[in-house]
This record gives sequence, C-alpha cells and structure tokens, in this order.
Amino acid sequence: MKKLSASLTLAALVSVAGLAQARDLGPDEALKLRDAGTIQSFEKLNALAIAKHPGASVNETELEEEYGRYIYQVELRDPQNLQWDLELDAASGQILKDHQDD
Repeated sequence: MKKLSASLTLAALVSVAGLAQARDLGPDEALKLRDAGTIQSFEKLNALAIAKHPGASVNETELEEEYGRYIYQVELRDPQNLQWDLELDAASGQILKDHQDD
C-alpha cells in the first residue's frame, strides 16, 4: 500500500511540474521584453504568420514562456474561413507549428 501511495504522489508531482513549465505573459511583461529587444515586435510576428496564409486575419494572440523560450501563439482565419493555429519563436520569428484548427 505504501508503494502505491508513493507512486501516486510521484505521478502527481511530475504532472504538476510539467504544467508549471509554460506560463502566459501579461501585456506589461510582453511590452518590456519587446522594448528590451528580447522578442520581436508583435506587428512583425503577426506579419510572419500572415505570410504563411495570405489574406488571413489575426483573431487572437498570446505570448507564453515555455522552458525558458518565448513562444508567440497566433490564431488566424483565412479567406476560405479556415482557422489556423501557429506558434512562432518570439525571439527569432521562426515558425515552429502551423496547423489547421478543427
């Protein structure tokens, strides 16, 4: 019984630690990072995302810190009314993920 309890406790701790690796950044912190040159401007990041889907419009954006890396998430809607979710490295502008949302 003690082994089962210890295993469950360990599993819970690992789950919580995994969740703590990503955190949303508020507008003030995001602007400070942009002004310091740590991340690219939001306009440039949006333009890079739209370049992958010409004619699309930005519906939603979010900046997160994941494992010490700043990730800019962009939700687009294209002219065919399809929704796309992209993730960009906020420092370099490199597109990390680009997939159609269901």
